[in-house]
Amino acid sequence: MADTGGLTLELHREVPAPRPVVFSACVEPDDLAQWWGPHGFTTPHIEVDLRVGGGYRFGMQPPDGELFHLSGEFREIERPARLVFTFRWEEPDPDDRETVVTMSLSDRGGSTEVIVVQSGFATEARRALHVDGWTDCLDRLHGLLSARSSAEG
Repeated sequence: MADTGGLTLELHREVPAPRPVVFSACVEPDDLAQWWGPHGFTTPHIEVDLRVGGGYRFGMQPPDGELFHLSGEFREIERPARLVFTFRWEEPDPDDRETVVTMSLSDRGGSTEVIVVQSGFATEARRALHVDGWTDCLDRLHGLLSARSSAEG
């Protein structure tokens, strides 16, 4: 991946599901609606055109605020191991710019390590906001897949 400049975040999380299940949870609208966004947020609007050059658009609803949107374009899709996509806020903060997210999924023998790298932040404050958001998202993804594995077991 080309260096986009700016600041970068990197987060690791192991989730209790095989890679194909985790990959599906990262691209299927019904699954995304259950884990995307910080704790307390909902994502009532999700569009995904899963192909290189295809796009996505999510409408996120904070607990006490107006619906807002983010969108981007898929740059790489390697099922079930990797997704690379752009990330941009619609009606961005003045310190926002388009960033690039790489999600890598590594098999850990029945579970999957998810690594999220997002690069190109203009300020430390915007990077920190995304660290918090991704941390909550990964917590919610872990909870969703834990619940599914318990229900199946």
